[in-house]
Amino acid sequence: MVPPELVERCRQGDRSAFEELVRLTHRRVYSLAYRLVKDRNDAEDVAQEAYLRMFRGIAGFREEAAFETWMHRIVTNCALTYMRRRGRFGVLLRDEEQPELPTPDRAQELAVQRDELARGLAALPEGQRVTLLLKDVYGLSVREIATELGIEEGAVKVRVHRARRRLKELLENGDERVAEL
Repeated sequence: MVPPELVERCRQGDRSAFEELVRLTHRRVYSLAYRLVKDRNDAEDVAQEAYLRMFRGIAGFREEAAFETWMHRIVTNCALTYMRRRGRFGVLLRDEEQPELPTPDRAQELAVQRDELARGLAALPEGQRVTLLLKDVYGLSVREIATELGIEEGAVKVRVHRARRRLKELLENGDERVAEL
């Protein structure tokens, strides 16, 4: 949780406060960016752009939502803009940079499950994947997601429901598309 006084110091132009905000939020910002764009280098670009937008817009932050929620919106917008600009909206990507490390049996089993889940998420249509991540991983409300993506709340509910159902099918049935990724 980002202390409100840190946000206020950043608003007043305190560079050390901005650096502290980046330090406190970078892991979550990068993680969200990576989950949305599915490429490490692209996620770094998205995170950097998000911090630039945050820095430029911090004076307008009205604290109607938590700072983290506001930052998630910025990251999501940057990622969607980045994907549209790159012409990659809806394209499934491989994560070929994932190193294979030897692990104990349980850790290896969990790693396999995480890998299957990541592949299942990658196989979902982009709109479903984004809404599911924002809802289930980042805990945004239906209203926040609707506002963020510029769609109706009902559409968010439908996308999340369909994404969960499709992900369950993919994981239970070992869909060929998931196996090929």
